[in-house]
Amino acid sequence: MTDAPVLSGAFSLAHRLRAGDGAFVGWTGFPDPVFADAVARSALEGVVLDMQHGLIDSGALVGAIAAIVAADKPAIVRVPVEDFAMASRALDFGAAGIIAPMINSAADARRFVQFVKYPPRGRRSWGPGRSMVFSGVTEGPEYLAHADELTLALAMIETREGLDALDDILAVDGIDGVFVGPNDLCIALTDGRMVDPEAALLQEPLERIVAAAKRAGKISGVFGARQAARFRSLGFDFVTVGFDTGYVSAGIAAMLAGVGEAGY
Repeated sequence: MTDAPVLSGAFSLAHRLRAGDGAFVGWTGFPDPVFADAVARSALEGVVLDMQHGLIDSGALVGAIAAIVAADKPAIVRVPVEDFAMASRALDFGAAGIIAPMINSAADARRFVQFVKYPPRGRRSWGPGRSMVFSGVTEGPEYLAHADELTLALAMIETREGLDALDDILAVDGIDGVFVGPNDLCIALTDGRMVDPEAALLQEPLERIVAAAKRAGKISGVFGARQAARFRSLGFDFVTVGFDTGYVSAGIAAMLAGVGEAGY
């Protein structure tokens, strides 16, 4: 393999995380690329685009990824459950990483890898036109040689089954790391009695996930929302900060507080 190409910020995330750097990134499910652009141009180090629970379809995804890349930040896409064909398309559109929800076994993880990694790890189909443009890699053979290392495949751990199969999932060749959904994990571990990402019962599973990822030499990520600092202190490499409606609410609250302080 030739030396890895010099990349823009839009495709530097995988290298940075594997080198041991942490990253705080934003989160949005809004379909308007202007909002994705605004989040990308903040101090956050990338943006997760949520297709699973958000309002983003494949058409909106194209514009949102382009807006984030234009800000020299990485776009990471959470695809709908088992929509691995969309995962492959998102990479072709220029995503620097894919988060796949509800990965509950090594078999699930291997199926995910088939769509997001090229042979011999997987069977990703060739068609990375926009991805090559955004990455700055202009020659097909060079992109093929490095695509798997330039992009991240993150398996979500958010069920009892996924937690029990954690080491097996991390052992799958082509899985670059895991990403935790604390809300769903709380629901799963309490059999639907509670949803609380700050619940004390999550402390041990979260620590276990971080430790397992480190043993495997892979990345650990988490939906941080309002607990980003705490999750980073637990050792997670890749932590999301807040989310779209929260950004708007916090911004309005701050502006109204400023109005009040001015005496109006």
